[in-house]
Amino acid sequence: MQGTKATTVEEYIRNAPTPAQAMLGEIRALLKEAAPNAKEAIKWGYPVLEEGRILFSYSAHKDHLNFMPTGPAMEPFRADLAGYKTGQDTIQFLYDQPLPRDLIRKIAEYRLKEVREKGARWMY
Repeated sequence: MQGTKATTVEEYIRNAPTPAQAMLGEIRALLKEAAPNAKEAIKWGYPVLEEGRILFSYSAHKDHLNFMPTGPAMEPFRADLAGYKTGQDTIQFLYDQPLPRDLIRKIAEYRLKEVREKGARWMY
């Protein structure tokens, strides 16, 4: 996204491309539901949720939303992610398709459990 750097998640969503705004709000709500005690912040210019460590991040782009739960948190869900473009630590969701709410929730809950039980780092 171009323009002024957001300092709050609300500002980030408001400044996002119009097609992204609803999906950003939706993933934000899902992640806050999965990790209700996590603190929201802007890091590297993107929204993150953290609980001692960064749990996950998400970002708006021209045609898609990136969800960044880390590669290790994605690994148990590789078969479920087969239909999505993924990177080492990211999953892309196109704006013209509904978010896979249950899958995002499962990945987020898995990541939260890994951090709480094993102190999993953002990247390792």
